[in-house]
Amino acid sequence: MHFISEDLENYVANHSENEPDLLAKLNKETHQKILQPRMLSGHFQGRVLSMLSKIIRPQHILEIGTYTGYAALCLAEGLAENGTLDTIDNNEELYDFQKKYFDASDHKNQIVQHLGNALEIIPTLNKKFDLVFIDADKENYINYFTMIVPMMNKGGVILSDNVLWSGKVLGDVKANDKSTKVLLEYNQLLKNDSRVETILLPIRDGLTVSRIL
Repeated sequence: MHFISEDLENYVANHSENEPDLLAKLNKETHQKILQPRMLSGHFQGRVLSMLSKIIRPQHILEIGTYTGYAALCLAEGLAENGTLDTIDNNEELYDFQKKYFDASDHKNQIVQHLGNALEIIPTLNKKFDLVFIDADKENYINYFTMIVPMMNKGGVILSDNVLWSGKVLGDVKANDKSTKVLLEYNQLLKNDSRVETILLPIRDGLTVSRIL
């Protein structure tokens, strides 16, 4: 869903930083070979993720939901020296695709892939995170947030993707639409939780920036 006109979206992208060559190649191959390519963060949102990471300069990043690895590579651009990025996905079929692009990047020695259930893997990560990107199954967003907050450094940032859910957050919610129901509850949680300050940006499908107080 386009929240602004496609022409205006193209203007915005054309007047932002260019998409790095490796990411352009990843973008193209994802659209050619992988199901649901619209899940890819893409050029403009990718540059937003990169810029935020560069401002934060995180020592440790956690990504929940790797897909083909585009967002992970964007976030890794801001890593501090000797920093790490742990990225979790449960799709075994995408593992080698992700790894090919991770290995071709300047951050190949900093990115750690995890395959499996994020709710089981996250507690095993013995780290304090400075930046977290939640972009996985919407029905578990609240569970991820609850688990992650105690693992964050003060001043750390949690980014939550797809929080506008193609505009479904504004309409009547169908009885069987659990994802939209959870996102509505999640958005309200981020607004009211005294442990964070939050701003919801109407970028692409909605991106929330929550800072740990």
